[in-house]
Order: sequence, then C-alpha cells, then structure tokens
Amino acid sequence: MYDYLVVGAGLYGAVFAREATKKGKKVLVIDKRNHIAGNVHCEEIEGINVHKYGAHIFHTNNKEVWNYVNKFAEFNRFTNSPVANYKGELYSLPFNMYTFNKMWGVTTPKEAAEKIEEQKKAAGITEPKNLEEQAISLVGTDIYEKLIKGYTQKQWGRACTELPSFIIKRLPVRLTFDNNYFNALYQGIPMGGYTKMVENMLEGIEVRLGEDYLEKKAEYDGMADKVIYTGAIDAYFDYQLGTLEYRSVRFETEVLDMPNFQGNAAVNYTDAETPYTRIIEHKWFEFGTQEKTVISKEYSSEWKKGDEPYYPVNDEKNGNLYAQYKELADKEDKVIFGGRLGEYKYYDMDAVIASALDMCKKELV
Repeated sequence: MYDYLVVGAGLYGAVFAREATKKGKKVLVIDKRNHIAGNVHCEEIEGINVHKYGAHIFHTNNKEVWNYVNKFAEFNRFTNSPVANYKGELYSLPFNMYTFNKMWGVTTPKEAAEKIEEQKKAAGITEPKNLEEQAISLVGTDIYEKLIKGYTQKQWGRACTELPSFIIKRLPVRLTFDNNYFNALYQGIPMGGYTKMVENMLEGIEVRLGEDYLEKKAEYDGMADKVIYTGAIDAYFDYQLGTLEYRSVRFETEVLDMPNFQGNAAVNYTDAETPYTRIIEHKWFEFGTQEKTVISKEYSSEWKKGDEPYYPVNDEKNGNLYAQYKELADKEDKVIFGGRLGEYKYYDMDAVIASALDMCKKELV
C-alpha cells in the first residue's frame, strides 16, 4: 500500500517523509504520541508557544540545513544567553568576561586567562581523565565548583569524576563579552513554534497519531515496502541484548499571573541543593508581550521503561551495547534506523536534519 512507513513524526521522520513524497513515493507516518513534532513539539498556552519537552533553540553552521528549515518556517533572531543562578548569585553563560569579572573581579582577558591558568596548575591536571578534570582545565576550580559541578551531577545523576571528559569539551569559554551561547552562523526559533514548522513539512502526507508501531509491528510491516524507524533501537529488538541507558527529564509547568518571572528564557540552577536543573520562561523565545507567563522547572532523572528517553548516556558500556544493536540493525534489509533514538546519539536539531537529508540522498535515487 505504501512505499515507506515512517515510524515517528519528529524532525528525522518529517524530513524523510517530505523528501520521499517530493520524489513521488507514497508515505505513511505514524507516531505513538498524540501529536507531531516529537520532542520539539510546542503547545500553545495563554498565547505562548510552550516547548513541551524542554527548550529547543535552532542553531547551525550548515547552510544547506538552514535553507531547508527556512522553507517551512520563518525564524526570529533569538539568541541563547542563559543565566546561571548559584545560591542567588547570578552569572553569565556561556563563560565569558562578564562571568570572570563577577567571579574574580578581573577586567581584562589577560587577567582572566592568568586566573584560569593559575587554578589549573594548582589542580595539577595535564591530561584530563574525566569531566571534572576537563572542566577545571577549561575554566579553573572556582567556576567548576560553583557553576558546573552541582548542575552536571543533577543532569547526569553521576559524579563528575565518573563522567567522560568529552561531555564538556563543547562548553564555550570566551575571553570576550560575547553572551551568545552558540558559535553558530545561523540561529533562532521558528515563529509560531516548531509544531507549525513540522506541520508544514508534513503537509499533504498521511499521518496517524496514537499508533504504537512495536505493538502492531507485523501488521504495519505488511503495509509498506520499507520502514524508516526513529524509535529506540533496543526497543525495536525487544531489549534482547540488554537495555541502553538514557537520562530522562520531568517538567513542572505553570501559568503565572504576571508578565515577567525571571527576565530570561533560561536560568540554570547550578547548586546541588536546588532539585531542578533550570527554569524555562517560554515567552522570551519569541519576545512575548502577553499579560501572563508560563514557566517550566526541569528535573533530571534516570530513565526507566515507560519514561521518555532524552539523553543517551554515551559512556563506554552503552557505546559497546549500541555497537551490538547496530550490527543487528545492519542485517535488517527492510528497515532504516535514524534519529536520536534510532542511532543512540546526542543529536542537535540541525544534525538530525542533516543526517535525514544525507540518508534521503542515498535512499531516494
């Protein structure tokens, strides 16, 4: 009945469905949730587009990807400049001259660099072996203790000494007063929210929601020549080799009868005692002028079956297990595995879209 069954109406699935349809293929998209757009789904509350599964800021240096998403949405000029709250002290993120001035009273890049170097030397780190050592070698002990340690341990549920150093290697550190978290050439939020953008991608394509592929796998497999699967790879194989680990996130969202709660889209709570990792105030993603505001507190937790998997735990143990699942996946001649869960990767949105477009080039010839 269909050339392709696309399992998952998130970014990867939506891009593939659009491109396959353009090539004249008959496509069915299904998703077990009752909405499209996966984790970038936005829900309108009080006229505000609420990022239902956490903050998503689009940023990329890939011009092909940027041109692609702009076919389906117009992007605003939102710049990600989070604030760190450590026990009531506010610091600028990413770490820049404002952060160093507040932390140490330094006013020049030379003084800041010397202070970091002095603390790195005092810690005696030459080859960072874990996240703690990597962080201290990047920004020194004071910033690590106040702005990284507590936040990271809440986020990952593990001591920083147990986490691999690469997790923090992409942390921006700047000896300038540049407050933009990303070094991306293009960034912003789609005006009207991400769901509207994905809706435009899926225009004219059959979509069925509330449909669990794995529960009716044989029936669905019989409906299409090929399957694009963007769910969890270990779930596809019924966890036969073991369960891959994820971190999950729980959100407490509330509407407040005030126009402005924290004055910024994201405030990270970096001390270990505050139970949530950050508070998102959604209206600031789109420069809102509404009378009310909507905030979400984010609580990080260990994933268990039934929870929403968010961040793959890309340590050695899980990497080895994924490699075994990848071997099984490569033997499936009718199924293509893609996206964050299908490839067990911590993917930024632009990388998901780039990966989907690359696969389209190979598959849709």
